[in-house]
Amino acid sequence: MKSLLMINTGNGKGKTTAALGLAFRALGHGQRVCIIQFIKGSWKYGELLSSERFKDGLDFHVMGRGFTWKSDNLEKDTAIAVDAWDFARQTIVSGKYDLVILDELTYLISYKMIKEEDVTDCLKNRPENVHVLVTGRNASQGLIDIADMVTQMNDVKHHYKAGIKAQKGIEF
Repeated sequence: MKSLLMINTGNGKGKTTAALGLAFRALGHGQRVCIIQFIKGSWKYGELLSSERFKDGLDFHVMGRGFTWKSDNLEKDTAIAVDAWDFARQTIVSGKYDLVILDELTYLISYKMIKEEDVTDCLKNRPENVHVLVTGRNASQGLIDIADMVTQMNDVKHHYKAGIKAQKGIEF
């Protein structure tokens, strides 16, 4: 088996949703999955609530304080991001999981909270048995260059533009 580095990026909706579908598929095959969310805060949203139902095979970690573009303390968010990346790196290197999902990792790179080279070095040198899926807008060229698969989610039409607000079970 060759482990894969996959990226879901782009401005369209569905990056995390597709990642969760992949997690669900892997769990169905008895594989161990770790999901690390870098930006989302501590509010209750659907994937976090669902993760509580999967005690066998799924570890779910929320590492952020909320959306950083609304940050009231960028220094604190950066320190949290550095710690979260260190946790993610250790998780990958451990080889304990068949699939590690790094949800919204791209923002930590684009906001320059962590160094792209640190991420790409870790991902290039991951254990052979560990698939990794990175999600988030504006994936860096360095990430794209080392990936085995990149999916670009394009925003063709979105209900927000029609004034329809975020809905439970769809956006959160």
